[in-house]
Amino acid sequence: MIINKEIDLGQGKIISIETGKMAKQADGAVVVRLGDTMVIATVVSSKKTPPPNQDYFPLQVEYREKYSAAGKFPGGFFKRESRPSEKEILSARLIDRALRPLFPDGYLYETQIIITVISSDQINDADVLGGLAASTAIMVSDIPFHNPMSEVRVGRINGLFIINPDINELAKSDLDICIGGTTDTICMLEGEMKEISEAEMLDAIKFGHAAIRKLCALQNEIAAEVAKPNRPFAPTIIPAELTETVRGLCESRLKELAYTPLQKEERADQTAHIYRETIEATIEHFKSAISSEDIAADPSKALCLNHHIIDEQIHAVEKRMMRHMILDDAKRLDGRALDQVRPISIELGIIPRAHGSALFTRGETQALVTITLGTKKDAQSVDTLTSSADKRFYLHYNFPPFSVGECGRLGSIGRREIGHGNLAERSIKMVAPTEEEFPYTIRIVSDILESNGSSSMASVCGGTLALMDGGVPLKKPVSGIAMGLIKEGASYAVLSDILGNEDHLGDMDFKVSGTRDGITACQMDIKIDGLDYHILETALEQARRGRLHILDEMEKAIPSTRQELANFAPKLTTIKVPVDCIGMIIGKGGETIRSITEETGAEINIDDDGTVTIACSTSEGTNAALATIKSLTAKPEVGTIYIGKVRDIRDELGAFVEFLPKTDGLVHISEISTTRVTKVSDHLKIGEKVKVKLVDVRKDPRTGKTKFALSIKAIEQDAAKESSAENN
Repeated sequence: MIINKEIDLGQGKIISIETGKMAKQADGAVVVRLGDTMVIATVVSSKKTPPPNQDYFPLQVEYREKYSAAGKFPGGFFKRESRPSEKEILSARLIDRALRPLFPDGYLYETQIIITVISSDQINDADVLGGLAASTAIMVSDIPFHNPMSEVRVGRINGLFIINPDINELAKSDLDICIGGTTDTICMLEGEMKEISEAEMLDAIKFGHAAIRKLCALQNEIAAEVAKPNRPFAPTIIPAELTETVRGLCESRLKELAYTPLQKEERADQTAHIYRETIEATIEHFKSAISSEDIAADPSKALCLNHHIIDEQIHAVEKRMMRHMILDDAKRLDGRALDQVRPISIELGIIPRAHGSALFTRGETQALVTITLGTKKDAQSVDTLTSSADKRFYLHYNFPPFSVGECGRLGSIGRREIGHGNLAERSIKMVAPTEEEFPYTIRIVSDILESNGSSSMASVCGGTLALMDGGVPLKKPVSGIAMGLIKEGASYAVLSDILGNEDHLGDMDFKVSGTRDGITACQMDIKIDGLDYHILETALEQARRGRLHILDEMEKAIPSTRQELANFAPKLTTIKVPVDCIGMIIGKGGETIRSITEETGAEINIDDDGTVTIACSTSEGTNAALATIKSLTAKPEVGTIYIGKVRDIRDELGAFVEFLPKTDGLVHISEISTTRVTKVSDHLKIGEKVKVKLVDVRKDPRTGKTKFALSIKAIEQDAAKESSAENN
């Protein structure tokens, strides 16, 4: 049965959802369309029972854009799509983060969601459509999933919010926020803004949530018509006696540890010790208390001897201890107040050869950030379904395993690194200078050296400081902070600058970055249903105060951007030449421009409009390249003195001198000297450099060629006249 339904979200945004036609062997498949952009989402969940020791949900979300969807060929030698681009990885992360918490507790069956863009009108982005399609595909499957999720993008043009703006509308918008949510709550948020206020942020979220509710209602309607029965699923029921035994063995020890402020590593070591001893004591207890006959009569009793299950019960006790300590006593693991930011230290310029550097440390999170300044040739080429452009501002984030005291494999960059780097990049990009103001390509690299909470926000702060240290004229400094939430019933606590454990055991990870005047980027993940907007408002205000505190600390270290670029940064000089001179500067096969680069050490870029950018780390090289280019594009002017090279000698006629590139003139034998010359070669040699004055320009009536008359004698006569005038 094919089901196709449409919904009008206003402003001409009509979305259609279809199921029952394509990919019918998948557990669920849906096609979503907006304009001529279409995505198909499929979901398959294994029916194989997970291993008894499995402690995670193996959910795989893949988002892929087919170039054929837009009638384009993939770039590169192999004309087929290969590994996912950063855009595809970021889109997959958006969908994964929103969907993962909505699966029922205890559902650990391997599940794969694949979203493929099958048509692109190159105007409407498919990323948020992919989230809607993925959720609907699960809803029409037999997977026990009863809380549909929808994603929308919110923009704002001239003060009016708009749902799912296209790329032309986004170009005029002062915000770009992707929101994922259910009927009752917002569960994912990510976007960039042009310094909007906290109140404006809330209004944008509420506007997007209204559209999400409509899309979730449509999903429920479609699922009801498909009416596919859910597969049997019963979460593991833990014997009450196991829960009580574990609690009795470790609760008081974990509570004492929770109330003792410790460094991350020391806390981890002591916690691991409690876990080991509790597991051993629990197994020892139940070995004597449970017989094989007991297990045969009640198989659930075998769980009392399962290391993994016991570990989970200890974790539940630890989580409860930490949460109640915060809610009941307003006390955190490291002894801070709920709204207190950890101590900050900043060092600048510590990498001598970098073009700007900063070491930003906040508590036990440390980022070493460097910048590199380059030319247009260093811009990153980005080719997606909706655009093909060069990025001249980008940030790369690295998270090595030693930053958390672990051994790990150094392989390709993971989704986490790409996602955190993108968030930090978007945060700072909003205050970066335009190409006209600062014609450099800017690369920021953030290497996380220590991590215990919000290394992405440390990258924002460190990136800003490194740019200011390098003399990049930012419009304003940017800082970032990560907020957490602990909520039990009506009680809640919002935490500033969360630790890793507070993120892991808490209910929210809300990262907010911005200037003193407003928010530039945000990212939020919620693990609970029913987030109250009052809580969100509280979190935003607390984040604003924390952001301002961090900006104060940053401005103590460097009040404003340095006036000079770093010593080793290339110095850019820009001149404009006539468009018809571009070919002359480049030369045949690039011969001329290559020779300038080799002789001067300068890198030269030429735009189609005649803008020439010279990049060189030394002023000598810049001046030499500049002089050469000016001479190449100069027009011969009568009365001007040039330094030329003798190209040919005719003893009875004169010498031909190249006084401008590829431009020769004749120094007649009578114009070589104020004294009589009988043989030119007695005075000049081929290859010799001489000063000549252009005394006449005329066209040959026979050939139509321009003839240039040069004189050495005229320079001598001028010098004699000046000397005589001075003596008189």
